[in-house]
Amino acid sequence: MRVRFRYTGIRVRDLERSLAFYTGLLGMRVIAEGTMPHGGRYVHLRTPGSQQRLELNWYPESSRFYTAYRAGEEMDHLAFVVDDVRRAYRELTRKGVDVAVSPADSKDTEVYLKDPDGIWIELLQ
Repeated sequence: MRVRFRYTGIRVRDLERSLAFYTGLLGMRVIAEGTMPHGGRYVHLRTPGSQQRLELNWYPESSRFYTAYRAGEEMDHLAFVVDDVRRAYRELTRKGVDVAVSPADSKDTEVYLKDPDGIWIELLQ
């Protein structure tokens, strides 16, 4: 299984405040943004000259991804690119990796697993 690290996603309480910080103070640029099916919003940022992306994620209370915000739980997920999401999912779950969102509950090109500490790992195709 070939794996490439893609980006880091963090959960934010106030998307506009976070955008002002990362763009205004750190010089990052918005490269993509959108709304998720459950009503959440995401924004992808990158600094000039870098390929590493930062994804800011905001979830409304009605979303199944929303949890009460506690200090230290800002990490949302890490994303990795694989050649075949379903094959990687089968291989990793056979090895005992816990599931966060199964292929049946997500797009065909992405699934979410959990690392040993419960941090979500997104597999993208």
